[in-house]
Amino acid sequence: MGPREVGGRVADAVRRRRWRAAPPDCPDVTGARFTAVLPAGALAAVPPDAAKRLVAEADRLLAGQGGYFGVDRHDLAEPDWWYDPKTGRRAPAAHAFDVPYRNEDAVGDVKQIWELSRHQYLTVLAAAYALTGDDRYATRVAGHLRSWWAANPPLRGVHWTSGIELGIRLVSWVWTRRLLDGWPGAAGLFEDNPVARHQVWHHQRWLAAFPSRGSSANNHAVAEAAGQFAAACAFAWFPASARWRAGALASLARHLRANTFDSGLNRELATEYHGLVLELGLAAVAEADAAEVPVPASVRLVLLRMTDALAAVVDDRLRPPRQGDADDGHGLVVDGAGTDRWASLLATGDAVFGRLPWWPAVTGTDVRTPLLAALVRPYATRETGPAPARPQSRPDHLADAGLTILRGPGGIWCRCDGGPHGFLSIAAHAHADALSVEVRQDGVDVLADPGTFCYHGQPAWRQYFRSTLAHNTLRLDGGDQSVSGGPFLWTRHARSRVLAADTSGETARWCAEHDGYGRSAHRRRVELTAARRELRVVDEVRGPRRAVHLAFHLGPAIAADLAGDRAVLTWTADGEDRSAVLDLPGQLRWRAHRGETDPPLGWYSAGFGRKEPSTTLVGSGSGSADRSAPAREFTTVLTFRG
Repeated sequence: MGPREVGGRVADAVRRRRWRAAPPDCPDVTGARFTAVLPAGALAAVPPDAAKRLVAEADRLLAGQGGYFGVDRHDLAEPDWWYDPKTGRRAPAAHAFDVPYRNEDAVGDVKQIWELSRHQYLTVLAAAYALTGDDRYATRVAGHLRSWWAANPPLRGVHWTSGIELGIRLVSWVWTRRLLDGWPGAAGLFEDNPVARHQVWHHQRWLAAFPSRGSSANNHAVAEAAGQFAAACAFAWFPASARWRAGALASLARHLRANTFDSGLNRELATEYHGLVLELGLAAVAEADAAEVPVPASVRLVLLRMTDALAAVVDDRLRPPRQGDADDGHGLVVDGAGTDRWASLLATGDAVFGRLPWWPAVTGTDVRTPLLAALVRPYATRETGPAPARPQSRPDHLADAGLTILRGPGGIWCRCDGGPHGFLSIAAHAHADALSVEVRQDGVDVLADPGTFCYHGQPAWRQYFRSTLAHNTLRLDGGDQSVSGGPFLWTRHARSRVLAADTSGETARWCAEHDGYGRSAHRRRVELTAARRELRVVDEVRGPRRAVHLAFHLGPAIAADLAGDRAVLTWTADGEDRSAVLDLPGQLRWRAHRGETDPPLGWYSAGFGRKEPSTTLVGSGSGSADRSAPAREFTTVLTFRG
C-alpha cells in the first residue's frame, strides 16, 4: 500500500468506530416515485425460447430448488439468509464490522452465503412475472425481500461486510422493481415502503463511506460504483441522491478506465471478471440513459473496446480464455439456465455498439439483450464526436495484455500468455501462469487451463489451482514463477515480455520469456502450422542447472494413452471421434496424474466450487547431462489427426 491508501484505510477505521457508536440515520422522505420503467415493446422483443428457459428457471425457484457453486439447494422457498449449506455453518449474528467473513470455521463458506443475497435469483423471478403476468412470481419476490430486510438490518451481519455485495444487490433491486412494474404491490414493496427506503439509503451511504481503494480497486470498485450509480438514478428519493449519483459516475468512469487495457481486455487478466465488469458497465449505462443522465464518453468507449476484445478472443464456440480467477460472478441476471453468457454479451454489444464484419456469428438468444437495448441508446446515434477507431480485422495479438490467439483449420484455437502477472500491487485474481498455453479444437479443451475451484477455506486447493504446476507451462526447482503472500496476494510478480507474435503466414508464431526464476530465464516459442495441423512448443531454459517440471493439463473430455514420451489423445465432439498425438520432450521422465489429492494434481474446475478429475502429464528431470550447456531446450509437438 502507498501512503494515500494507508491514510484512506485509517480514515475507514475511524469511520467504522464512529458508526458503531452512532449509526447514520436515514432521512424521512415523502413522494418517492419510480419512473425508470421499461419502454413499451421491450418485453415483446424477448425471443420465445429465451422466455421459455427463463420461466423454467423461475418455476424451479418457486419450488425451492436451486444451487450455487456445486451445492444443490432445496430450501429456497424460505431461505436462511446466513446459512452456508456446504459446511452447515451459520454466520454469527454480530455487528458487521465484527464478522470474520474470511474465516470459514467461524462463518462458513462466505461465497455460499453471499451469493443468494446478491438477489439475482429475484431478478429471474421478477422477469418471469414481467413476461407472464403470473402473480406467483411477484409474490415470492415480495416475500423474500421483506424477509431479507427484516433479517439484515443495516450494519448487522455478514451481508454488510463487503462493498461488492452491496453494489450488486442494488443493481438487482433496481431491476426487480423495474420488472415488477404493473404488479399492484410494486410501489408498496419499494417506494411506499419505509423499510425498503431505509435499506436503499443505507446501502448507498455504506458505499459512499467505504469504497474499495488503492491495491483493492479492481472489479470490486466497479461493482460498488455501478450499484451506487444505478440506485441513485432509479431510486433518486433522498437529499443525497444527486451527490451520490455524481460521485458514483465519476468513480465508475475512473475505475473502468483503470481496470481496462487500451485493447479492451480487463487488466486483471481473469476472463470472468472481464465479463462481470462489462455486464456492470452496461447495466450502469442503461440506468443513465433511462434517467437521462449524461455519461462521459470514456465510459461508452471502454465498454465498446471491451466488447470488441471479447469478440476477438473467443473460440469458434464463443468460449473465451479460461485465464486467471473465476468465481461465476455476474452483474445482472434475467436469464434461465442454458443461456450462453458470452453469446449474450456479444448480442448486447451488437445491439448497443453494432457488430463488426469480423465478429463471430451469435446464434443463441437471451432475455437480457432486448431489455438492455430498450434502455440504452445505440452508440451510433449519440452525439459523441467522431466515431472511435475500431479494429478493421480480427485482432490476434493484444499487445498491452500480452495475449495472443493462434488459430488453425478445423477449429484449432491456442491462447498464448505473455502478459503482466496481474492488476495492481496485490494482483489478487492472478495465477502463476506465465507463458502458459491453452489449446482447443471446436471448443473442446485439449490442453486446458484447470480453472479456480475455490477462494476461502481450502488453502491447499487454492494454492494448487493458482500455482505454476497447475498450468501448461514450465516450473523450476519446485517453485512458482511468482511468490504468493496469501489467497489474494502476490508479493513478487514474474515479469513477462512478448518477443514475437506473427499470425499472418501459413505458420503462426509466438515467442515470449519471463524472469520469475531469478538467474534462470524461461523462454517459450509456439508455432502453429496450418497445413500439418501441428502445434510445436519449444521451451528454453538459460542459467544455472535446475530441476524441471513441465506440465500439460488435458481437458476432462480427453482420454490419454501415455507410452514413454508419446501420448495418444482421444475424445468425442459433435458426435464424431477425434484424436491427436502429443510428442513430449524425451529428456524428461513422463507420468500421468489424475485426481490426486496429496498433493493435489490432475483436476479441472468447470466452475466455482466444482472440480472433477482430469489427466495431467508431467515431465520431470534436469534436461541435460552437460552442465556447461548454455541452454536446455524441450520440444513438444501436438498433432491433430481428426
